[in-house]
Amino acid sequence: METDTKSDGLLTVGRIASVLRYDLPASLVVFLVALPLSLGIAVASGAPLAAGLIAGVVGGVVAGLLGGSVVQVSGPAAGLSLVVADLVMRYGWRATCMITLLAGVLQLLLGVCRVARSALAVSPAVVHGMLAGVGVVIALAQLHVVLGGNPQRSAIENLVELPQQIIHNHTHAVFVGLLTITVLVAWTRLPARVRVFPAPLAALLAASVTAWALGWEVTRIDLSASLDSWATPLWPTGDWHGIIAAVLIVALLAGVESLLCSVAVDKLHEGRRSDLDRELVGQGVANMVTGALGGLPVAGVIVRSTTNVRAGARSRCSTILHGVWILLFAVGLGWMIALIPMEALAALLVFIGVQMVNMGHLRNLRGHSEVPVYVVTMAGVVLLGLAEGVLVGLGLAALFALRRLTRVTVRAVAEQDGRWHVVIGGSLTFLGVPTLTSELRAIPAGASVDLDLNIDFMDNAAFEAIHDWRHEHERGGGSVDIDEIHDEWYAMAASGARVFPAKTPPLAPDRWWLPWSHRRSGRRSTRHPLVATRHAPRGGGPAVPDLLAGAREFHRRTAPLVRPLLHGMARGQEPSHLFITCADSRIVPNLITASGPGDLFTLRNLGNLVPRRGSVPADDSVAATIEYATDALNVRTITVCGHSGCGAMTALLSGGEKTVGLPALGRWLRHGNHTLARFIAGESAGDDEGPLDRLCRVNVIQQLENLRTYPQVDQLFRAGHLELVGMYFDIGTARVHLLEHPPIASRPL
Repeated sequence: METDTKSDGLLTVGRIASVLRYDLPASLVVFLVALPLSLGIAVASGAPLAAGLIAGVVGGVVAGLLGGSVVQVSGPAAGLSLVVADLVMRYGWRATCMITLLAGVLQLLLGVCRVARSALAVSPAVVHGMLAGVGVVIALAQLHVVLGGNPQRSAIENLVELPQQIIHNHTHAVFVGLLTITVLVAWTRLPARVRVFPAPLAALLAASVTAWALGWEVTRIDLSASLDSWATPLWPTGDWHGIIAAVLIVALLAGVESLLCSVAVDKLHEGRRSDLDRELVGQGVANMVTGALGGLPVAGVIVRSTTNVRAGARSRCSTILHGVWILLFAVGLGWMIALIPMEALAALLVFIGVQMVNMGHLRNLRGHSEVPVYVVTMAGVVLLGLAEGVLVGLGLAALFALRRLTRVTVRAVAEQDGRWHVVIGGSLTFLGVPTLTSELRAIPAGASVDLDLNIDFMDNAAFEAIHDWRHEHERGGGSVDIDEIHDEWYAMAASGARVFPAKTPPLAPDRWWLPWSHRRSGRRSTRHPLVATRHAPRGGGPAVPDLLAGAREFHRRTAPLVRPLLHGMARGQEPSHLFITCADSRIVPNLITASGPGDLFTLRNLGNLVPRRGSVPADDSVAATIEYATDALNVRTITVCGHSGCGAMTALLSGGEKTVGLPALGRWLRHGNHTLARFIAGESAGDDEGPLDRLCRVNVIQQLENLRTYPQVDQLFRAGHLELVGMYFDIGTARVHLLEHPPIASRPL
């Protein structure tokens, strides 16, 4: 117990030290950034200035304490300013506070229901376009204040009235605004030591001091009047449909912005990842509190969060402390806010609005062809309004997604041998049938066609279009070989099986391992009659077309996948196994061992025989392979793999009858005499199914002993640097057995 107490004490001391070293300085930096932004967003929202400070405090303390992100900073967000301004104009400030409170309740319920991840389904192009549109509206409105006038009711009116406002500007107000923007722009070019002080605070300080020193006539901020007008929330009156819509808009916009901000901030640090459901709960509680206290809606804000991470914050203490600093400043030093010119705050908002049109987002979206969604959403927010613009953007994003899901590509190429190679990709639906049939009917009648279906869906209209074309083409003397690279949509539909919503039965993996004869005859499934796969000759014939077709299939489907791997192996090989097996065509070493390029150094011969060192007739081929594998390649394992029904063992068991007229085979099988002697002596290697099977198994054990006649093998084996393994493949059951000796035994793997 004492040790546990000491450990807890050390943990507490370490945590306090981390807060003092990292989080405390970061909280001060964030506070200096958040203070002017909170005041500016309150001005842009048409809310009391105190509402911005309240939201800053609540966003820092409540959302920071309860949220799911350790470094995200919440507070009043510029992206919500248009919504709040509209609500204030429609229902009044106190009713807007109640709407904020109700939006917080909705966020809390959504977080408890763990639906936060679904918010990430909103297209980033819509979100960034919305923020850009809000930025344009804020900049146009606050530009009138910078010029000494008043903003109009809409972005269009602000734009129309701007020339007259420029002509009849207030000189001192313009000077204050230009000075503020100049400092903000120039601050990024100053030395890093100077830029530790936040640019927004530096700009407001420069504008305030200059206006006071030169005696300029400017509009001053009156925080006391804002505090005197504080009141509790009031239930909104009017159309309840509009009130519900307002609650939904505030809750969803604030929630989505917070969650996207959490995901973005996670990319900036190496600490614990955000719990999005907890973050949504924290944002909901914070909005309930800020609404009850008469503050603006809060959300996670990327500018403050990025500043927090770059300032070195390690925990949520930085976020909480920044809220405490805002509270202490408002209570103890609130009189200083009265020195800030309103035109300076307006210029700060113009600068922030312009920055919200982020060209970096446009570059990222351009690679995914989503720039139109961004532009349309931004234009909709500016011209129609926030809710309308977002709905238009979501609709366009949905249309783009539908277009991608239903897009089909058809590529038909005539090869040198006169065959046509057609590749169809995408999702085959009725929308793509016109394109599909147009391309297929352009193929000359009577041509041989290889049709590759690289698709992820096929509806009945698309199936009928391909099926009808195929039958028509074959009636005209042509041939069509269909290969489905992924799921067998066409084959399943042709067999009459249920295709959607669940394909039954489950499909096997890719069929690269099937022999050419099975693909030629179309026997690709034991459950469904499938179409022919490749253009190998039907009904037998030379195997060269099979080989060439297989090579073409490798180039088209497998080579792109293995090319990076083989490129790294091009300069040399480092296999770990020497694999000695029979030349029987039914044995595929890579298949039965699930190995890939570079794993096995393979030796194949009739009967997987290893001639004893010095035996007659000599066989330098096997000896050279063993020598190279052990001395040059430093393999760690030599495996001898026999198999059932071995033709070499059958010939050995026949006593020479099977080798009549095959003198070379007779000489080679002399190397199996030791195996035959063990068999006659009655040895076995586990359970067998008769004399031939027992001889095949005993042969593996004998070849392992023959390997020990090679000095380099025996030396490595005795030193423990080389392992000798016996394997047996039962072709009929497709089972691999491990043969152990001594004692002679067999066990399936």
